[in-house]
Amino acid sequence: MNARMLARLFRNSFSFAVSLSVCCGSLAQTNSLSRLREQFQKVSQAAQGRVGIAVELLETHEHVELNAQERFPMQSVYKLPIGMTVLHQVDSGLLALDRMVRVETNDLVPPQVHSPIRDEHPDGTEMSVRALMRAMVLDSDGTASDVLLRLIGGAKPVQDYLRGLGVTNVIVATTEKAMGRDDLVQYRNWATPEGMRTLLESLQAGRGLSTSSRTLLLQLLTETSTGPGRIKGLLPTGTVVAHKTGTSRTVAGLTRATNDAGLVTLPDGRHLAVVVFVSDSTADDVTREEVIAKAARAAWDVWAKTAGTMKRM
Repeated sequence: MNARMLARLFRNSFSFAVSLSVCCGSLAQTNSLSRLREQFQKVSQAAQGRVGIAVELLETHEHVELNAQERFPMQSVYKLPIGMTVLHQVDSGLLALDRMVRVETNDLVPPQVHSPIRDEHPDGTEMSVRALMRAMVLDSDGTASDVLLRLIGGAKPVQDYLRGLGVTNVIVATTEKAMGRDDLVQYRNWATPEGMRTLLESLQAGRGLSTSSRTLLLQLLTETSTGPGRIKGLLPTGTVVAHKTGTSRTVAGLTRATNDAGLVTLPDGRHLAVVVFVSDSTADDVTREEVIAKAARAAWDVWAKTAGTMKRM
């Protein structure tokens, strides 16, 4: 066998080995994603209610869903699209972060809605748009959310902004005050897990916001104090999670919304969009949060493992 034939044989063997490796890798990943959906189904049973999940590795668009086209009440997760719309108006020159805004007594949400602003300033106060943003995102303050929603012109500008991003199935319709007065009103502010995942993808990609506004929002979402036992609950210590939670009251043993939606940074720098909505549940607080934490950890295990395999290859 001459040198030319040996070279051809080597090239063919190498190409076959590479093709086989890619094929086996793709098959293994397909199996992993199928098993992940099965895990989601198993984990969701503990909720004793409806569970919707949408996760996506944004850099490759691999995704796994469970009931991702169903509508779920967002509760305070709806502050994410409100916040993005506020910052879009800042970028457009319609608002300024240092603008001072009077918070009147009739802006204060009722006692059943979480609001440190109301608790600390029962006679009203004056705050900058930046401070209101921080209160809305970091503390999930209902008064801050309603004041900002009023400043941007109500729900319609939010829906216009979402449509401009190509985001459907995320609906902001009314205020925190209205949700506090009637437990059923929260169903008017709804999203599908798939719709919220698309919004997170837009945020990560930097669509619809300036670099400075995106950086500010991601910082606030990363520093948020709510829901440490949800998406973050079972992830390795120090994992960067930019997320927004949402929680309803429990009335007669029924909790209509226990939610979390956010961006998780994997060890190799890639990003997972994770959305878990738990609705109409009769399970206790710990169990509902564990459903979210276990779903997020299952997704982490699939794609963090994939990252390790890619590095070895």
